[in-house]
Amino acid sequence: MTRTIDLDLAAASWQVRRQDGLSASEEAQFQAWLDADTAHSQAYARMQHVWSGLGELHPTAVAQLAKAMPARKKPAFAWQGLASAALAICVMGAGWLGWDHVQQQPVFHQSFASARGELLDVHLPDGSVLKLDTATRVEVTLYRQRREVRLPEGQANFYVRADKERPFDVLTDSLRVTVVGTRFAVRNTHAGLGLAGETVTVEDGRVRVAPLHATGGAGAMELTAGESVQANRTGALGTVDTRLAHGALLWREGRINFDNTPLAQAVAEFERYGDTSLLIKDAEVAAMRVNGSFDTRLAADFGSALPQVLPVQLRKHGNVTEIIAQRRAAK
Repeated sequence: MTRTIDLDLAAASWQVRRQDGLSASEEAQFQAWLDADTAHSQAYARMQHVWSGLGELHPTAVAQLAKAMPARKKPAFAWQGLASAALAICVMGAGWLGWDHVQQQPVFHQSFASARGELLDVHLPDGSVLKLDTATRVEVTLYRQRREVRLPEGQANFYVRADKERPFDVLTDSLRVTVVGTRFAVRNTHAGLGLAGETVTVEDGRVRVAPLHATGGAGAMELTAGESVQANRTGALGTVDTRLAHGALLWREGRINFDNTPLAQAVAEFERYGDTSLLIKDAEVAAMRVNGSFDTRLAADFGSALPQVLPVQLRKHGNVTEIIAQRRAAK
């Protein structure tokens, strides 16, 4: 054990001296020391590994370790006093690195996915519950100090178990939503009602929404119960909306809410839940607006009702039903 400590101290001495540069003769002495015994080179390799790892420490850890380092002195052979301090710091640093490594290791990781037309409840080990909408995929990773869910596609509702020591983040293509304990929903779909971007809706509590790669809180906002916000695909947030929050959560009850929604977008939203057999070729028809709440399982009823509320007719082509304008049908 004593020999190992002596070797580590010698390695620390060379590490400190080499930080300021060695003369040609000193470099030769260093190489001779390395070549004299494989234990020397192994000790120096250990020192370099820990020394380089100190640069990866959290700023708080660096500040605490720095307190142990005496002020550098310029007189000759000052490195001899620094070597012991450097060795002590590297030992503490290795401890910090080990602790930091442990904290960064997940205690739970699993992916979940719902099928087309399925609503899926997911119970997490921390007590939180996720409800996945149709065709939704999430990747859940729980750490000792934080919780993270990635939502690459779909829509999900989150009932987050409160834990001030472990913030809960939901990451989409362009947003980061951070909470401690609340109920909210996040939508990240590339069709239907989510065509324009991503949406965050808060049912209870408070959440912080920010562009995924923003720094220093740039572009962030806080939402409270009953508020909703939409972001474009770059993460730029729109204005807070209190009108659409309830309608945005109806999917949990198996319903879709349309509010002045283009017909083509409404049909695409139904397609997320199952095959509608509805086809739109006419741009004018596609742009017609629809309103109301509809059962996600009754796309056929939705299509059948369209001629009663819009100037359109239905034309069958085998298994496909085309929605056409009345003026075309009259020809």
